[in-house]
Order: sequence, then C-alpha cells, then structure tokens
Amino acid sequence: MTLDSLSPLPAPALPGPGSAVHVGADQPAACPAQQVAEALHTFSTRFTELDKGQDAPALLVTTSGSTGTPKQTVLSTSALRASAQGTETATGTSSAQWLLALPLQYIAGAQVVARSALAGTVPVLTDSVSEGTRFTAQDFVSSTEKLSAPQRLVSLVPTQLHRLLETQEGSLREETLAALRSFSAILLGGAPASADLIASARALALPVVRTYGSAETAGGCVYEGKPLPGVRVQIETDAADPQAPGRIWLGGPTIASGYANDSERTAAHFFVDGQGTRWYRTDDLGTQDLRTGTLTVAGRADDVLISGGIKTSAAAVATALESHPAVREALVAGVPDARWGTAITAAVTLVAGNSARTSELADTLPQLVAEKLGTASAPKLVKVLPELPTLPTGKPDRRAVQALLAEAWKAQSANRGRSRGH
Repeated sequence: MTLDSLSPLPAPALPGPGSAVHVGADQPAACPAQQVAEALHTFSTRFTELDKGQDAPALLVTTSGSTGTPKQTVLSTSALRASAQGTETATGTSSAQWLLALPLQYIAGAQVVARSALAGTVPVLTDSVSEGTRFTAQDFVSSTEKLSAPQRLVSLVPTQLHRLLETQEGSLREETLAALRSFSAILLGGAPASADLIASARALALPVVRTYGSAETAGGCVYEGKPLPGVRVQIETDAADPQAPGRIWLGGPTIASGYANDSERTAAHFFVDGQGTRWYRTDDLGTQDLRTGTLTVAGRADDVLISGGIKTSAAAVATALESHPAVREALVAGVPDARWGTAITAAVTLVAGNSARTSELADTLPQLVAEKLGTASAPKLVKVLPELPTLPTGKPDRRAVQALLAEAWKAQSANRGRSRGH
C-alpha cells in the first residue's frame, strides 16, 4: 500500500437518537451508573446484530479537537468489536472484568464498557466516575476490591498512576500496590508517560501496558509499540530527511468511519485503499522499526516550536525536564513574544517529598535542557505547579497550562522591563 493510492472517505451521517451511544463533553453524565448500564446493553445488542451481518454505527464520540472546534467521530460496531477483540488478544484475557476509572464521556471510558460487553461482564465504577469525586488511592483500592472475576483489567492515564504511586501512608501504599498487581494488565494511555514513571512501575512489578490511539482508532490500537491484530502502521516520511520522524498513518478494522456531517475534515484524515481497508492520517509523528514493526511516537506534528528562528520539539524538551530527579511531570508550550516570536516555556510538577527549591529549579532546569538539546531549546520560563490542570479524562489541560504560562511570561517580561528602567 502506498499513501498516494488512497481515496478519501465520504463523511458519515450523524447517527439518530437511540441508534448509537453518544458520549462527549456535550453529553454530561447526570447518572453515570445508569449511563454505563444503558451503554452496556446497547453495545451487547449491537454485537449480537453484527453476528447476523448487521454493521451499524455504535458509538459517537464528540471531542473538542486541537483547535477547539468540535469533532464527532462515528465508530461502527465492527470497529468497536475489532478493538475489543484485539485488547483481549494483547492482554491474554477472554472474560475479564473491568474497573472503570475514566469518564464514560471519553473514548477510553466508553471502550471499557464496549470491552465489557464483548467479555460478558459488568464493569465496576470508581467513586471518581460514579460520584464525580477526586480520584484517590483509597477510591482505587476499595473499587478494586469489588471486582469478582479472576481476570481483571483497568485503563488509566499517567496522572492517575502517578497519584497512586505517590501514596506515602504505609498501609494504604501496600494496599494500593497489591490492588495494582491484582490486574492482568493496566492499560496506560491518553498522554505520554514519562520514562521515570514507567521505570517505577516496572521496578514495582506492575503489569503496565503503554497504549497509543485515539477516538478515531476506537481507542488504543498500538500496545507497547506493537499494533493490535489487523492494525497496520505506515510512516509518511520526508524525502529530504527520510530518517526523521514522519506522520503516522494507522489502518485496519478499528478505524472510525469519519467525522459526522463534516466532509472537509473527514476527507483530510480518513481514507480507504484498494482492498477496502480504512486508514486514518494522524496528527502525530513517529518512527517504525522495519525489522520488528515497533512504533515509536515522537510527538505531535504541531509540537514543533520555532523560537528565534530555530525549531525545537516540545516533546523533547519535556523529556529532558522529566529526566531531572525532582520533576514528576512536565508540559512545554510556546507563548507569543515580541523578541523571539515564540518563547519556550514549561510547567512542571515535582516528585512528592523532594527537597529541591523552586528558585533553584528555575535556573537548573533550563540549564539541564541546554546541556541535552542546546541553548536554543532551553525554556525561558519554568513554572512549578502543585498539579497540572487536567481535563475530566485526567489528561493535562494544554490550553489551560498554555494560558497560565502566557500570563506568567507576560508578568516576567514586564518585571524585567521595569528593572531595566531603573
């Protein structure tokens, strides 16, 4: 398959009320337990109909998108089942019971319900999902204790796993680790996980599986760099620099039908090849080992910051910052600046119990990045936060962080201007 041989898909129609499960930020969960029960019934019914040859839209996921303009991704019953079957194969499970620790309004939460429907089990909801409370170690432990099946699975985002591993109270920490180890697999996705987080999880013998995917791929479709059964990966390389990370294309039975009633965006991202396989053109960059087939995600295509005329990868800067022993998590953003065009800034959170001073880190962290990536990549502002603002999914809220950093950079620039005036 060559990328230039693909044909764009037409936009699918918006599924009518009651014909598919609708989830998204525009679908508030007034009663999450009831919504989960209804979704479980709908998915089970759709899977039964699929066995009779009836493949219809089963899930509509409304997301804001990187520009803030809503996208409504339509997923067919066959796409959901292919994804759920792939998860069973990758995790070596067949009738696992799921812990639902992520909101139903997002693909990761909705897929837990779809996978439960395929497995013939009923998921257990954490209080953070059912009551809308803060996700805590105690909530995780008590919810895990309600699982009854020998095979059990859970999907988490890195922020949640960070929170669980930072539990310091002796007995609760041991209970938390025991609960984590009781799972057949802990699927970790939604955002990049730092190398330190993965190393900590591995050292504690936790069955963590890093996943990559999106609503457009029915959730995670690449586990630990390896595509799920039937999923294909292609890298759109730059002829001028074929060794550099290229745009990731994903193909196979888990790919969505497109964006409802949005011909322009569907035609830009969804395609079909001569064999009828659907392909999704992602907004991510990566490389693939041609020998092993392993995919390595390098960051987003729009993740490149140009400061002072020099290109810098925001993901690479974040990785460099997270290599410091005091840094738990880093998010890098460009903010407008009259001199540089874009000033590289960063927000970081610190490892619990560290003794590093915020004032010292403001100097040492940019120096660390300069040593690893060069002076041009060093953040001109590093702001230490108790926690990164998050979306309901637990993912970092990039827009909120960028706005916070822009305000901090504006204040810092104004202070420097006043200092020069004296």
